[in-house]
Amino acid sequence: MGAVIVLFVGGFIALAVVDARQKSASGAPDDVKTYDVGPGGKHTTGDVDYEQSPPAGGPHNPVWQNCGFYDKPVRDEYAVHSLEHGAVWITYSPDLPQNQVNKLRDIAESQSYLLVSPYPGLKSPVVASAWGKQVSLDGAEDPDLESFIQAYRQGPQTPEPGAVCTGGTSATQ
Repeated sequence: MGAVIVLFVGGFIALAVVDARQKSASGAPDDVKTYDVGPGGKHTTGDVDYEQSPPAGGPHNPVWQNCGFYDKPVRDEYAVHSLEHGAVWITYSPDLPQNQVNKLRDIAESQSYLLVSPYPGLKSPVVASAWGKQVSLDGAEDPDLESFIQAYRQGPQTPEPGAVCTGGTSATQ
């Protein structure tokens, strides 16, 4: 009897997690781009020539970038590994006004599985990326930023949900 209860409760929890992930993905911004970046798990110690800039997935370094706020660029291959773990990587133009950079810092410090760093050469002021997903934003105050985070941080596209976003590297370029 105890085993049946354990199975029932475990099944209920699994369904609740799947349901929550599906609901959060339905709230994604309309202009999110989807890329075929593969299933994850492809490690390399070399440099990768990504199809997107910033990258939204693909082969990556075996070491991940620790989540948090960075005021210097981070290596793509480390950040992509964090995406595989379910992080959202928010990149911003190095000339973004300081008040908006401060807003991004606050966002990164208030939630888990967020990585924020400057990214030279962005075509928009802010770009948010998750595994296989990306959206260009007008700035830190763009309401689509929070929608993207809610939809894709540890979202249904994550190849390794629940893998840590700490204990990797905090190196910058």
